[in-house]
Amino acid sequence: MSDPLREHLVALLSGHGAHISFEEAMTDFPSSLRGLKPAGAPHTAWQLLEHLRIAQWDILEFSRNPRHKSPDWPEGYWPATKGPPSEHAWDESVQKYKADLKAMQALVSDEKLDLYAPLPRGEGQTLLREALVLADHNSYHLGQIMYLRKQLVAAQE
Repeated sequence: MSDPLREHLVALLSGHGAHISFEEAMTDFPSSLRGLKPAGAPHTAWQLLEHLRIAQWDILEFSRNPRHKSPDWPEGYWPATKGPPSEHAWDESVQKYKADLKAMQALVSDEKLDLYAPLPRGEGQTLLREALVLADHNSYHLGQIMYLRKQLVAAQE
């Protein structure tokens, strides 16, 4: 890839630079803490992980699929349960998040696509805007997960 903007977008989506990466936030997240919420916290780690996955999938599909229909807001962007229904559900959500992130990075890396062209089904949104929104959204919630994790671990000590 020879386009510096695209390279910066891929790095930003990865969490490199000033942002924490998904791997840093999620690696070895204790399974016993995934459905817990300290007093005053708005969400559990499971709720945040699923919200990240769903929102990222929605942004990716909006960016590449003209027939995509977004979930209803806000209920369609959050899981119904406070904790993962199984160990497999957590792992599956992590894998889907990683796959969709890789797909979005491939999309912004594709030099045949115009980063500045309005998306055909949007209201002026561009691929560049969607990549920036996704990076911002992911960064925000990954920060929440890290803070939540620190609170939960500290409460166990």
